[in-house]
Amino acid sequence: MTRKRRRLILIGGALGVLATAVGLMLNAFHDSIVFFNSPSDVAEKHIAPGTRMRLGGLVKAGSLVRGDDLKVRFDVTDGSREIAVAYQGGLPDLFREGQGVVAEGALDGSGLFTADTILAKHDETYMPKEVADALKKSGHWKDDYTQHAAMPVGGGK
Repeated sequence: MTRKRRRLILIGGALGVLATAVGLMLNAFHDSIVFFNSPSDVAEKHIAPGTRMRLGGLVKAGSLVRGDDLKVRFDVTDGSREIAVAYQGGLPDLFREGQGVVAEGALDGSGLFTADTILAKHDETYMPKEVADALKKSGHWKDDYTQHAAMPVGGGK
């Protein structure tokens, strides 16, 4: 067997092993690749209690209940199903009812999602108040920005 042939066999074998490893990794991460699961996804997949995941959807209007020691309870909905969420800690500035949210945590046996991290989502038209003020000051403000400027936490209440 020549050196060239041995080299080709070695390279081919290495590529085969690499392809197998990548295939196994992608298969193992199949459910983890999804950024978040909606309440309907959670119901359809029958996720076992204690399984860590991300739950995403909208904070249902009228469901936000604030308690002592930064405890918060609210419902996340996707329009057809909803899941109750419990969280203790500071909430993001963009968090409010009707706003998109992604909660990281786990379901308990009763169906309550206990979150340890809350991420507020916004669309591409979001503009922080400071940016809007700077645009107004520099003279680059357009009147159609008004509808996209940031509202204070709690919807301006």
